Amino acid sequence: MAVSANKLELLQIADAVAREKSIDRGIVIAAMEDAIAKAARARYGSETDVHAEIDAKKGELRLSRHMLVVEQVENSSNQISLADAQRANPGAQVGDTIADTLPPLEYGRIAAQSAKQVIVQKVREAERDRQYQEFKDRIGDIVNGVVKRVEYGSVIVDLGRGEAIIRRDEMLPREVFRNGDRVRAYIFDVRRETRGPQIFLSRTHPQFMAKLFAQEVPEIYDGIVEIKAVARDPGSRAKIGVISRDSSVDPVGACVGMRGSRVQAVVNELQGEKIDIIPWSPDIATFVVNALAPAEVAKVVIDEDRERIEVVVPDTNNQLSLAIGRRGQNVRLASQLTGWDIDILTEQEESERRQADFENSTRVFMEALNVDEVVGQLLASEGFTSVEELALVDVKELAGIEGFDEETANELQSRAKEYLEQLETELENKRKELGVDDALKTVPGVTSKMLVKFGENDIKSVEDLAGCATDDLVGWTERKEGSEPTKHAGILDANEISRDDAERMIMQARVIAGWITEAELAKQTEAAQAAEDQTA
Repeated sequence: MAVSANKLELLQIADAVAREKSIDRGIVIAAMEDAIAKAARARYGSETDVHAEIDAKKGELRLSRHMLVVEQVENSSNQISLADAQRANPGAQVGDTIADTLPPLEYGRIAAQSAKQVIVQKVREAERDRQYQEFKDRIGDIVNGVVKRVEYGSVIVDLGRGEAIIRRDEMLPREVFRNGDRVRAYIFDVRRETRGPQIFLSRTHPQFMAKLFAQEVPEIYDGIVEIKAVARDPGSRAKIGVISRDSSVDPVGACVGMRGSRVQAVVNELQGEKIDIIPWSPDIATFVVNALAPAEVAKVVIDEDRERIEVVVPDTNNQLSLAIGRRGQNVRLASQLTGWDIDILTEQEESERRQADFENSTRVFMEALNVDEVVGQLLASEGFTSVEELALVDVKELAGIEGFDEETANELQSRAKEYLEQLETELENKRKELGVDDALKTVPGVTSKMLVKFGENDIKSVEDLAGCATDDLVGWTERKEGSEPTKHAGILDANEISRDDAERMIMQARVIAGWITEAELAKQTEAAQAAEDQTA
């Protein structure tokens, strides 16, 4: 059978729309069917279940009315009695649907306009879904686009098959774009929203630099050289840690390129941002020393529990200024690169602090154990820093100190235990005075000293602790561009508990308070560990 002109035109329209919007032809035809069905319902009544079908090959249109077979008809527009249904189809049963063919319609102006709106809406939804599906899997890629317009400091970029936005805070400082400029950026987020998919681009994201190096350095693209960490002060300075999987390939040299050609290409794209390329090391001390270049490092002291590292630099040649950098930039970037907090001291400052710690420990032992200065100095010089350590150490270790015997060791340990018992009693009394609930003692990890500090900060029940954030307990560091990090103290002493231990304590309080179950906590812990492993 020959296809008539209007039928052929229907298919041609569907093909043209599908090509223009880059969506599936079947979606366009389905949108047309919905539109025609809606227009037909305006003619036959809104309660009538009208269906339209367009033959995808011939373009023929069929209209039908679907009727539900029932025992007792309550609505004649979409229901049919069993007896009437069996006249048309003897095998019909209650609950079946009978399709009744309808004659073709002549659509008026209003019906045609309504149909057009339905088609436009369906096509727009399909186009938005296509854009979302296409770009959601491209998070982490670099894209090239053309600036379409600038709105309130943000740049709208035409990517060809969609629009993206670079917010003002995701652009490099002093960077200005005009309509028609070509721009390269990193896709860091794609969100499905009511107004359509929102594609967010960034030129300040650390991974933007990593991807640029992957484009410029074949060894990175091939996986021979790997970028392990990136830290940026966008538009000013950056550090990247690299490692080679092939001992014959120098990772730093590969990234720099012949006469610096490779790194210079990245620097030019980032508006002159200075880049330090640093050999990565699994040994955190070595990596921190490399990251603080060009400063020289004399000594490194690691505190693994708090992920804090103390770096001692020579007193000569302005090494302290070099290590810290202008406005703290060098040490701040090194800290971001390694993921550890870095404290920098000169050799003189470290010596003075060691002396102060020694004198403080000596004084603590003299007061707590009621001993003379010589005994206190002996204990401090052997590395003891607290009465708790002394009470728990093996007596033989104490007796082994020059000038001590077993009797002296037993006496010292006995006095240490008595002192701690007395201190515990005082803390318990103070806790009761502050009105801290006994139940708070059952939270794993909570000590008597912590209970007093909780009471002094109005945390007096398990529910109060459960409602805390980790930052409330251990404090946080606020980093502002161009200035030294500001440290905000927490309720507990930084030497008393690590961030991970504080988080575990809060989660256990939430379990005891009944906010979450042990199973939910275990699931959250597994998910967090999996995310951490994936990041690593």
